[in-house]
Amino acid sequence: MTQFLPTLHSTPDGVHRRRFQTLVGSVQSMPSDENAERPTPLDFQPDQSSKMKKGVHKPHYAPVFTQKSKKGKATKRVHMLVNPYSGKKKGRQTAELAKSLLEAQGVEVNIHFSTYSGHLIEIASEIKAKASDVFAVVGGDGSLSEVITGRMQATSEKDELFGLIPAGTGNSMAADLAIGTTEEAVTHILQGRHQALDLAKVEMGNGLPGAVEGTTTRYSHNLVTWGLGVDSTLKAEKMRWMGPIRYDVGIVMAIMANNRRQATLCVDGVEMKDDYTLFLIQNSQTGGSLLPLAPGASLDDGIMDIGILKKMTRRDVFKAFGMLKAEGRHVFHPRVDYHRFTTLSIETPEPSAINVDGENIGSTPLSMKVLPRAVRVCVPGSE
Repeated sequence: MTQFLPTLHSTPDGVHRRRFQTLVGSVQSMPSDENAERPTPLDFQPDQSSKMKKGVHKPHYAPVFTQKSKKGKATKRVHMLVNPYSGKKKGRQTAELAKSLLEAQGVEVNIHFSTYSGHLIEIASEIKAKASDVFAVVGGDGSLSEVITGRMQATSEKDELFGLIPAGTGNSMAADLAIGTTEEAVTHILQGRHQALDLAKVEMGNGLPGAVEGTTTRYSHNLVTWGLGVDSTLKAEKMRWMGPIRYDVGIVMAIMANNRRQATLCVDGVEMKDDYTLFLIQNSQTGGSLLPLAPGASLDDGIMDIGILKKMTRRDVFKAFGMLKAEGRHVFHPRVDYHRFTTLSIETPEPSAINVDGENIGSTPLSMKVLPRAVRVCVPGSE
């Protein structure tokens, strides 16, 4: 089988384009405790024009989208789904501003507010929509995930158009979509230009370890994490009063705990059983407090990326985290492997926590399947 190694260059206008260099032999035998075959990790090309930090150059980044945006029909009706508790509880205020801006342009706005975690899934699934309608989400990555999940469940995974009006804490997807303000988000919705967006169908235990009730399915647009990353967000959730810096504090606390985590990871049918520190499973490039988790990820390439942090000492983890914060240089850490996949599963001796799109909502065992270009998302109006 052939694996594609991305090497990127910048055009004069600063837009990154993707070139592909063919690398033969995507699966080879590698030493492990289980003597199993493992997929060959993806090699990143260093950006020689960047300054050296942490002993390496930053990697070349993939383009956020591999395809050009398309012009859609003018927006006439918007279903606005709002998490009033997102971010610093400014969701309602942000929604009212967005509603007034849309109505001033003659757009019909039907607004809905959630009252508890998961409520947006229920609300979204019950809406009767036309093909030209837009689902505008006021909140963060978790809110967008809930609305997409509700619509995918209601329409049997039918292609629909979503707009994001950022009001969360991390706003990772908004960062990748270059949406900074409410006014910008509304402009994107009105202009009707859109891009295809890959999703991952995630099936897992419903609830965190100790409180699992059956199974649940979510459709992830951003990231899925297991291991130290989830430990850190569980700790960070108890420090929401600190704002975005709580993610850094949570990471430090989780690193110091240095818990042992055993898992069987299956990537496109190839099993890898070992002790691991962290899995960073990404569709978008950023996550958490806008950390560059996946420099090689594109939102519409039909595959997803996983960064595997193998078993590490505390010193190794601190070094890898420092390299991550330094423009995604963690991909060059010797204890980090980076892969792409279309199917993936995680099994653990006992249920362990899973974070989907910034929300700690599930437990292992987990299975994922990539749904290429499953929905569309409103983007800036330039060609």
